[in-house]
Amino acid sequence: MMRKILVAGNWKMHGSKTMVRSLLEGLLKGSSMNGNADLAVFPSFPYLSLTESILSGSHIQWGGQTLNPNAQGAHSGETSGSMLADMGCRYVLVGHSERRSIYAESDVDVALRFKAALDTGLEPVLCVGETQEEREGGQTEAVVGRQLDAVIGSVGMDAFNHAIIAYEPVWAIGTGLTATPQQAQSVHAFIRDKLSSLDVIISDQLRILYGGSVNGSNAVELFAQSDIDGGLVGGASLTAEDFLAIYSAAA
Repeated sequence: MMRKILVAGNWKMHGSKTMVRSLLEGLLKGSSMNGNADLAVFPSFPYLSLTESILSGSHIQWGGQTLNPNAQGAHSGETSGSMLADMGCRYVLVGHSERRSIYAESDVDVALRFKAALDTGLEPVLCVGETQEEREGGQTEAVVGRQLDAVIGSVGMDAFNHAIIAYEPVWAIGTGLTATPQQAQSVHAFIRDKLSSLDVIISDQLRILYGGSVNGSNAVELFAQSDIDGGLVGGASLTAEDFLAIYSAAA
């Protein structure tokens, strides 16, 4: 099955109104709707309103970087799924490695956030991946399988009709290291095969992105792999020229 590629830029805690406006205008000017690839950005929450005002009605989608699993209440500093939806978000990242490692989000926490995203009409991008120590210990599939099982056990396989998975080896995020296309493909194939054992149709249509130092130089070979359906891009998405090079590779 030919799956439409998604190139998504996670801007993390970077930006200013001037930077966000300039970057978005650069993306709009340098890209166009393409039948082979979708384009999306994930700015910090304070810039979602600006993002909506600039991108509304365009071919570029946007999303939040995380969400609180509660619908509302006394959760100072947090953001709910309904708030993200109110800002026009289509997507939300769930379980990014930084959320797991720095903010101690457990597999259970991630599953709750995944469900909250679906409950508010958002399309969760579930991030999974292993540390360098886990990879060197031969635990990659066990770790990724455990992270997937926590979500599947909570919401069921049908939920992946409306979700995306991003494999992001923790050792390759912001380090300049990148999994070889063959290494990435191997894990992507493991993910798809695991889900295929539960539902072949859902697994076949599910988009699985690769995240980990994706750039314009390695994107073509990564996206050529049979089970890699795009990229969750970090640093290279912070300049329009670099991000558009990756989008061009996908298109």
